[in-house]
Amino acid sequence: MKFFRPLLGAALAIGLSGSAWAQTKWDLPAAYPATNFHSVNLMAFADDVDKATGGKLKITVHAGASLFKAPEIKRAVQGGQAQIGEVLISNFANEWALFGADAIPFLADSWEQAEKLWKAQRPFFDKKLAEQGLMALYAVPWPPQGVYSKKPLASAADMKGMKFRAYNPATSRIAQLVGAQPITIQAAEVSQAFATGVAESMISSGSTGWDSKLYEHVKYWYDTQAWLPKNVILVNVAAFKALDAATQAAVLKAGADAEVRGFAAARKGNGETLDKLKAAGMNILPPSPQLKADMAQVGNTLLTEWLDKAGPEGQALIDAYRK
Repeated sequence: MKFFRPLLGAALAIGLSGSAWAQTKWDLPAAYPATNFHSVNLMAFADDVDKATGGKLKITVHAGASLFKAPEIKRAVQGGQAQIGEVLISNFANEWALFGADAIPFLADSWEQAEKLWKAQRPFFDKKLAEQGLMALYAVPWPPQGVYSKKPLASAADMKGMKFRAYNPATSRIAQLVGAQPITIQAAEVSQAFATGVAESMISSGSTGWDSKLYEHVKYWYDTQAWLPKNVILVNVAAFKALDAATQAAVLKAGADAEVRGFAAARKGNGETLDKLKAAGMNILPPSPQLKADMAQVGNTLLTEWLDKAGPEGQALIDAYRK
């Protein structure tokens, strides 16, 4: 019996040590391909957390809508099915108007303005998300949005009747205002939609066009620089609070670094992606004066409608942004 006592003591010590250093695993669903700069940034973020915590917190990135489809990710994080997730926040504008502020055409149409708008949005988001058991860790914009079209566009009137890919309330409304037919199509389905004629036009970034190989089906992209919508990384508050203080600090630090890195990657990737689309045969063009004016009018209409929905809270956000 004496022989077994040291072994028992050693086993207990190992068990206690393992418990003290128990590894926590988080799932991070994302809607975009693993090669997309957003996904690459997510994986770098997960790696940073792994290193900073000595492997104590492991975050697995599930790119390409492989764990949850884009519209399901926010609810999955809110319900604890995933501890953290990436969403295109304007997708949820019907839930709360302020989620859609960065998809109002020409409200924030430069990198600097996109960053300024995010800083204005953040306090409003923090309050709203807290009510839902969520927190925003960081945000990264998409490159400026342009108009993809299977045929040349001299004005918005040329889009009348076209099947227009919509992915949020704002893009659906844009389609209506220019007389196009809005068709709801998620990012993972864009390539097939254009290949089969389900979609003929959309407003999106060069990055999405390259990811979806749209150069095989679409020959025109007009650089309207309509807006820079943001992906926001959401965290389940209960899951975050379950971490020890040092691990929480590591997650926050890695998130702050990922936001800076993501903004830089979006800028760099925009030029590179447009160059690749052009080399693949797509016409990368400035909008005609008429198309630009038409889209600006669409933007004014959407801002007015958005303020009607958002009310005093929305006006407060716009005032904060325009200071």
